[in-house]
Amino acid sequence: MRCLRSKFPDAEVHYLTKKRNVDLLQANPHIDKIQLLGDSLADTIRELKAENYDYIIDLHNNLRSLRVKLGLRTQSFSFNKLNLRKFFLTKFKLNMMPEAHIVDRNLNTLSHFQIINDGKGLEHFIPEEDEFSLTELPESFRNGYVALVLAGTYATKRMPAEKYKSLITGSEIPFVLLGGKSERALASLILSWETKNVIDFTGKLRINQSASLVKNARLVIANDTGLMHIAAAFHKKILSVWGNTTPELGMYPYLPGDGSEILELKGLSCRPCSKLGYHECPQKHFRCMNDLPEDRIIDWVKREF
Repeated sequence: MRCLRSKFPDAEVHYLTKKRNVDLLQANPHIDKIQLLGDSLADTIRELKAENYDYIIDLHNNLRSLRVKLGLRTQSFSFNKLNLRKFFLTKFKLNMMPEAHIVDRNLNTLSHFQIINDGKGLEHFIPEEDEFSLTELPESFRNGYVALVLAGTYATKRMPAEKYKSLITGSEIPFVLLGGKSERALASLILSWETKNVIDFTGKLRINQSASLVKNARLVIANDTGLMHIAAAFHKKILSVWGNTTPELGMYPYLPGDGSEILELKGLSCRPCSKLGYHECPQKHFRCMNDLPEDRIIDWVKREF
């Protein structure tokens, strides 16, 4: 969005998305208007027709966006999702994915307009009302804390809480737990260790409030999930944790802070088993997470904090 706006500062840019994503976009200064996908796609297309768009940039490239393009009948450029290559990687472990991040591949969708990557990385904008004041944290957290992102869309993306036990119980470093309602059980287990260096915000904050805590963290440990990318947008030092998915799919942290590392179990024959994830390990052993070395996590935190 930034590169597009820089190239065409006078263009009117609209962004079509689902209502649940509005909080991620509402403060973005490069977007003139957010259009929402309603319950009726036909009604949405009818409303979009009235805007008389000159171009459509389709970064989703699915059946829904195809219907939008057909309905608006204007020139469009679509993102190549490389689904066949992803299938070969997850099904047969044949890696034919390009050595390019999905951000760069998204930018290629704008090549017709001679738009190039400015090298500044991602951006995320937090509305003023969602900025989390550090004065709301205990005094021991105000001089620095580790944001521990427990979230993951699927269980096979979430590192078991036990992997953090030695790290949390063996230090006085403050930890802030972030995630949604689905991560409350993981957070409850961590709280049961009865240390005094953990605050739990899972299921209690809006996405931008969590983003604000990520922005102010000294370090971020995150699974392959949205807050990991938001952390990269703030160029934080990130330890990104990978289970059933792999960085080869092209969605690792994009231009994070110096000192960032990737934690994954390489050489596991069943990995990656999916481009998204599962509610439980298909092989029942969950080695991709269970066998991750805890000492790597501890050493990274002690070195970078």
